[in-house]
Amino acid sequence: MNQQASKLIIITENLLLKKIAKIIDEAGATGYTVVAAGGKGSRNVRSSGNPSVGDSFTNIKIEVLTANRDMAVKISDQVAAKFFDDYSGITYICNAEVLHAHTF
Repeated sequence: MNQQASKLIIITENLLLKKIAKIIDEAGATGYTVVAAGGKGSRNVRSSGNPSVGDSFTNIKIEVLTANRDMAVKISDQVAAKFFDDYSGITYICNAEVLHAHTF
């Protein structure tokens, strides 16, 4: 059975992962996915996420599927308020359709 969801994407520095994961868990999301990220933005070129560079210098992309947009916005607002004045990062939300999820 297909189910509508909101997908929150957070791109930021790896050293924030544990703190952001706590916010995601406390908001009630059922899980998230983390992948290494790199690229170029308003703060210039960032690390490619190559493990040889060292964990404190890599960037990550966190994807969170939420049952509703309100939860995604709540997580995004908390992450931005706590971290984005001092660390690079961006968040955005997309509509998603979850396929074949037995426990979403």
